[in-house]
Amino acid sequence: MIKVLFVCLGNICRSPIAHGVFRTYVEREGLTSSISVDSAGTGDWHIGAQPDRRAQQVALDRGYDISDLRARQVRLEDFSRFDCLLAMDMANRKELLSLAPNEDHAKVQLLMEFASKASVIEVPDPYYGSEQHFVEVLEMVEDAAVGLLQDIRSRFVI
Repeated sequence: MIKVLFVCLGNICRSPIAHGVFRTYVEREGLTSSISVDSAGTGDWHIGAQPDRRAQQVALDRGYDISDLRARQVRLEDFSRFDCLLAMDMANRKELLSLAPNEDHAKVQLLMEFASKASVIEVPDPYYGSEQHFVEVLEMVEDAAVGLLQDIRSRFVI
């Protein structure tokens, strides 16, 4: 079982969107017995909360139901539990690397490293933006999720 963790700041906008999109792609490919998906935040402000209502709506409009997700904070054991920890931006990546044991640093990457269309390396935080910002985040995540799934299939021979 390959375990993937998406990480943003509060785990209510970007990482739950990524979680829902990637979970759906895994299900569509019939890979739920081979790949598990989770999400977390580096901060603790929203522990136990549902994703932001705008994130839920934008995701649902595209067929991704993320209403079952609840925010949680990254834990030290996540580094041993997960094979891939995918940060939404450089600040999240830096925070993950500061927490990770040295032997787990290679597991920490930026999600956008897997995107084929985007020319940016960070998924911007839409929290203080409009619904359109959430749509843009969703589109970035969809692109990167395709590349991530291809990468996992090739690296782990699934």
